[in-house]
Amino acid sequence: MKSNTSELIKFVVSTLLSALMAYAIGIYGNLPWWSFVVTNFIIAIAMNQKPSKSFLSGALGIGLLWLTLAFVIDNQNQHILSVKVATILPLKGSFTALIALTSFVGFLLGGLSSLTGSFAKKLN
Repeated sequence: MKSNTSELIKFVVSTLLSALMAYAIGIYGNLPWWSFVVTNFIIAIAMNQKPSKSFLSGALGIGLLWLTLAFVIDNQNQHILSVKVATILPLKGSFTALIALTSFVGFLLGGLSSLTGSFAKKLN
């Protein structure tokens, strides 16, 4: 039973750490937007989880962060920019589809970078 509890704690900590580090790098770092990939890779190596759990924790951390940030920023400008971008893309002006697409891209990138870190840890 203790093993399940420690695995759950590892998963939650990894998810929160991935979101926090991505947010901190975005706010305080003068780095490119994709820098969170490196932090997710390092977190996955340090946390030593199964590859599936590592993928899911990294994906949820970044996907939920991007979903929250996109939604908050979009609400602050009354969906003006997102509707224009969604009109240019084949989304028929749907700002919700654009936010969903944005969070899906973050979900995939966060998950794949964590998965890569987990596989790199297994090589040692």
